[in-house]
Amino acid sequence: MFSLRTARRCASTVSRIRKYSTVPEAPTDPGEYCRQLVRKHDYESFLISKFWPPHLQDGYFAIKAFSNELAMVQDNVSLPTIGAVRMQFWRDAVRDIYDDRPPRHPVAIALHRATQTASLPPYHLKRIVDARDEELQTTSYPTSDALVAHAESVSSSVLYLLLALRGLSSAEDLAHAASHLGTAQTLATLLWSLPHHVAQRRLPIPLDICARHGVKQEEVFREGGGAVGIDAAVFDFAVLANDHLLTARDVFKGGKVPGVAVPVFLAGVPVASFLEQLERVNFDGFARSLAMRDWRLTWQIWSGYYRRVF
Repeated sequence: MFSLRTARRCASTVSRIRKYSTVPEAPTDPGEYCRQLVRKHDYESFLISKFWPPHLQDGYFAIKAFSNELAMVQDNVSLPTIGAVRMQFWRDAVRDIYDDRPPRHPVAIALHRATQTASLPPYHLKRIVDARDEELQTTSYPTSDALVAHAESVSSSVLYLLLALRGLSSAEDLAHAASHLGTAQTLATLLWSLPHHVAQRRLPIPLDICARHGVKQEEVFREGGGAVGIDAAVFDFAVLANDHLLTARDVFKGGKVPGVAVPVFLAGVPVASFLEQLERVNFDGFARSLAMRDWRLTWQIWSGYYRRVF
């Protein structure tokens, strides 16, 4: 039989699971909920939204809000089991969205509306959920290839969905560019958030890169930017991100992105901007200036849109 202490512990766990598996009361405007969520947690994407056609902006924000909801799970739960419950909620939500019975969650409702106006493959949504679920159990990646595969599953899948929103899902060259751009996007995001991950005792730089420069996890957790070899490892990681960015650009053979696809590929502008900032601080991934938003980014996005480059 359960002891009173065990019963209380189970009740506490159930309570926490309910807390993280219940959904917010659906607002009168799920689109506005998604817009504000992206504005708060993904400001670069919010800036890019201005260059999407008005009739597609709700779908854009729904996809981006879905991505952000899942990305934040790792930091918003205290137990892996609670995170697993939240992931299962979204796995079920994707199924129910395509069965025309979305749960009463504003992001799910907004996504369902998007599927009514565009052909969004459910595969990509499921792939994002599965990758974020695996991420809950991951504190580091053994190889660069393993991390690239993860990046493809999360950020590249979002770009595939955005291509579908623009009616471009059958364009293989655009999908190839999106694959590499999404990878570069994930790697740059991990570099930008390196101090945060280290504070949580996670090392986003793949272990093969760390081993190449004699970087030891425990020393990084203890010393941060003072750890032996960390700047050299950051440099190699940044080179990997930049290689994927350049490969995405090479798809267009040095030319311009097709006009209809430009809003999708503007996601590369913040990536390039951050990598330039990182180079200016000599690849010190713990430099405080990296946490500051680049005041030129709005202009860079505007310029990228009108020049059709990223």
